[in-house]
Amino acid sequence: RRSRSRSSFHCRELRALSPNLEGELFFRLLVLFTVVPLLELYLLIRVGDVIGVWPTVALVVFTGALGAFLTRLEGLRVLRRVQTELQHGRAPTADLLDGLLVVIAGAVLLTPGLITDAVGFFLLVPPGRRIFRDFIVAAAARRFGVVRPPVIDVEWDREDKTR
Repeated sequence: RRSRSRSSFHCRELRALSPNLEGELFFRLLVLFTVVPLLELYLLIRVGDVIGVWPTVALVVFTGALGAFLTRLEGLRVLRRVQTELQHGRAPTADLLDGLLVVIAGAVLLTPGLITDAVGFFLLVPPGRRIFRDFIVAAAARRFGVVRPPVIDVEWDREDKTR
């Protein structure tokens, strides 16, 4: 009974933050899982008409294998950066987001298609990830607001007490 009241409270709280969240999410998932595959299929058929069926299949298999290989390399590079940041006592927030984007790139690259491959390779290169990361951070700031701690401006002089 207690867990039911807590979960309903959280659902009401979420709906108060964004009353249209369910509609937006449904529409985005609809586009993601219907329109994108239809575009991929259309593009693969057109490419198959131009270069042939077997070269198109080879292209899809090659980009998938190359994407898996590059995802592994880039994922290890991001992991090393996270470890370095932690060893120096810094929070690796950007690197953790980069790691998530590399995982997404790997998943997208394993999905057959040319549009998804382009998106995946874009997410694998650091400048592409930076563009996407900045977009995510800006969207989150717009959606949830930015909480900034107060800044206290102080001037001070150090006095040595070596007497």
